[in-house]
Amino acid sequence: MYENAKALRAMTLGRATFLINDQIDLALAVNADGVHLGQDDFPLWVARSVLKKDALIGVSTHTLSEAIDAEKEGADYIGFGPIFATDTKADAKAPVGVAAIKQVKEAVRIPLYAIGGIQLTDLPHIFSAGADGVAAISAFSSDTPSNVRRWLQSLPVEIKNR
Repeated sequence: MYENAKALRAMTLGRATFLINDQIDLALAVNADGVHLGQDDFPLWVARSVLKKDALIGVSTHTLSEAIDAEKEGADYIGFGPIFATDTKADAKAPVGVAAIKQVKEAVRIPLYAIGGIQLTDLPHIFSAGADGVAAISAFSSDTPSNVRRWLQSLPVEIKNR
């Protein structure tokens, strides 16, 4: 995992933000731009005390109260969902739906990235509800380059320009 992360860091340096999921030690070892933490991972304050001062730290949230707590604790952004049912994670929580995005965005000021079962046709609804971005996995699992191109072409202009 270390060798893969090191190679990815080299490829993304100066080109893209590189975050490590869950593993603060690996993020530190490869000089990642930050880390994304789940509810059962290390507390945010631990990551903040270990990583470089300007490291980005995101937190997975599933409820309004978790989102508010993440912001209060100093998260730079939240992952929120699952918005829809997903098979990507065996232990995924129940879907929260698009309407929950609006509720959370009215309560927090940090960016919200919607996750969970998101398909290309869902983007207008998700962005209209206030999401700052999306995280998608299964939508790209086949024919990845073509799918990425289609997604990027369909983004609203205001999202593309962020």
